[in-house]
Amino acid sequence: MTAQIDLIADLTRSVLPLGLGVAARDPRLMPDHVHASEAALVGRAVPKRQAEFHSGRAAARAAMATLGLPPAPVLAGADRAPIWPEGLLGSISHTATACVATVGLCTDWAGIGVDIEDDASLPDDLVEEICTCPERDWLSSLPHAEQGVMAKLIFSAKEAAYKAQYPMSGALFGFDRLWVKIDRRRARFDAHFVDPPPPFHRMESLAGAYVHAAGILVTGVAVGQSEAKRFAG
Repeated sequence: MTAQIDLIADLTRSVLPLGLGVAARDPRLMPDHVHASEAALVGRAVPKRQAEFHSGRAAARAAMATLGLPPAPVLAGADRAPIWPEGLLGSISHTATACVATVGLCTDWAGIGVDIEDDASLPDDLVEEICTCPERDWLSSLPHAEQGVMAKLIFSAKEAAYKAQYPMSGALFGFDRLWVKIDRRRARFDAHFVDPPPPFHRMESLAGAYVHAAGILVTGVAVGQSEAKRFAG
């Protein structure tokens, strides 16, 4: 199991720029140590949810350690989004068998988003909900056997982009407000804002990368402070 978790961490590093801390944990295992302030957030949750939550926080602290930072609790807001320690920014994602966290310094990064998914096809009844018309047109141009996993990739890319934009906009919105273009040759994508919240403008985009390996899709988006100034201009 350790080898699989290490692989998840390596795959996540491969889709993010240098300078970010990354670590992974098994969400089925309760960490040996949990912060009391974090435990209070999930005290009434079922054991499975508690293990998942605390494993994500343990991964976040391990990611902090890779940057030489002291471990600190990661609380949660009313919207359940992580509240990172002062001066830090990050993202947490999980599947049933792995969770991953990435962190960076606010002096370097304005937004970070990571998402991991198993590569099972996105169910047909979710494709219309998650994918815009241009995305569905692109999917229909692919061999049928590839359409389901590419739809799941679109979903994952939107999740990563949403997480990355949130620290800058503070906006909650649905899948229809992003249009993702996948570059399979370069394993890259661009998430364009169709109906943008400030400070973004229509059709501005967040660039990301992805990897598909070992039955897992991993997507990552990181917005540097210099790039963020372009959005605010």
